[in-house]
Amino acid sequence: MKLTILGGGGFRVPLVYGALLTDRAEGRVTRVVLHDLDAERLSAVTRVLAEQAAGVPGAPEVSATTDLDEALRGADFVFSAIRVGGLAGRADDERVALAEGVLGQETVGAGGIAYGLRTVPVAVDIARRVARLAPDAWVINFTNPAGLVTEAMSRHLGDRVIGICDSPVGLGRRIARVLGADPGQAWIDYVGLNHLGWVRGLRVAGRDELPRLLADPELLGSFEEGKLFGADWLRSLGAVPNEYLHYYYFNRETVRAYQEARQTRGAFLRDQQARFYTRLQDPGAAALAAWEDTRAEREATYMAENRETAGAGERDADDLSGGYEKVALALMRAIARDERTTLILNVRNRSTLSVLDAEAVIEVPCLVDANGAHPVAVDPLPAHATGLVCAVKAVEREVLSAAESGSRAKAVTAFALHPLVDSVNVARKLVEGYTGVHPGLGYLK
Repeated sequence: MKLTILGGGGFRVPLVYGALLTDRAEGRVTRVVLHDLDAERLSAVTRVLAEQAAGVPGAPEVSATTDLDEALRGADFVFSAIRVGGLAGRADDERVALAEGVLGQETVGAGGIAYGLRTVPVAVDIARRVARLAPDAWVINFTNPAGLVTEAMSRHLGDRVIGICDSPVGLGRRIARVLGADPGQAWIDYVGLNHLGWVRGLRVAGRDELPRLLADPELLGSFEEGKLFGADWLRSLGAVPNEYLHYYYFNRETVRAYQEARQTRGAFLRDQQARFYTRLQDPGAAALAAWEDTRAEREATYMAENRETAGAGERDADDLSGGYEKVALALMRAIARDERTTLILNVRNRSTLSVLDAEAVIEVPCLVDANGAHPVAVDPLPAHATGLVCAVKAVEREVLSAAESGSRAKAVTAFALHPLVDSVNVARKLVEGYTGVHPGLGYLK
């Protein structure tokens, strides 16, 4: 099988290739094509992959190209992990938002909207090309904002595009571990949008073990989300939120921490990865070792400002192992080999959540087989979650409308309606600021 990775010069590509190297069954990926607009980054990542594959019998063949059509033609799976504007764009997203006193995180709030406005037109172009050049391919999208981008692509690819995220998987794994359960044997009742979801139950052998967790302050304080949100708040919710909801529940504290930080997350990653790619310009550098060192620092500093705000301390070592590449491989395996499994994915709602229409992309457990991902029926959301989900989905729809029409007014509406912006005047300043720094937003008139 041919797997095409868009954003193939990206830093996290070796995670995917490393997972492929462990897959020895029939019907596996035999050819990987990396596509990126930056030839130097492609060269660097190709070197890392070559060192990963050294001594591994039957390792998937790797090639690289800057020609998008060539990369897509004949693909069985397309993994979309692009970053429109690069990490410099992400750093600008944060800077412009923080100057107006609002959050600039890459998927949440003003930063997520700006990133979506830049990314949706590019993602739609990719979807149209896939439909023309590889109509039988399955697109696995990890491009952020993952739910929004998946919904944009689904308008051209239908159910053949599926969004993935490692946050729900990591959350379920941590809860199961705290409860002494095998994550592989637990059913995680998770529902929401990408980076806006809640675990409402964790069933082991038919029994919901989440009430036991919520009733035990010591257990609640022993894992990442318990430290972030606090035991009292989790008991008030009667659920465990995705870590990204910390930006909503503790917004003022988080914005202040980001404003006071020496460097934003995007600026840190921009500088860190620049050092990595510069290092690999030396043909004698050990590519894989350089990548592993950089990745360890990257993972250890993830959501550092949020943890500092909550007094949560350092991340647990067990939480530094990544995960989205495992979700991607499990999804590909289930479809290609009809190995039925259950995964939490971003898919079209159909009738899963009655408060949203059928085309809205949501994040829920899905049964996966050769015919794709099928959302599992879930209980209605509680009122507090319904309000947030509907508000953020309305914002996403305004982003899609702005990207399709080129309407500056629609872009202002998207910012103004977001719960973490909530000001028309600030929204106008954000649009002015973002269009001033991002050439990719020049289409907004």
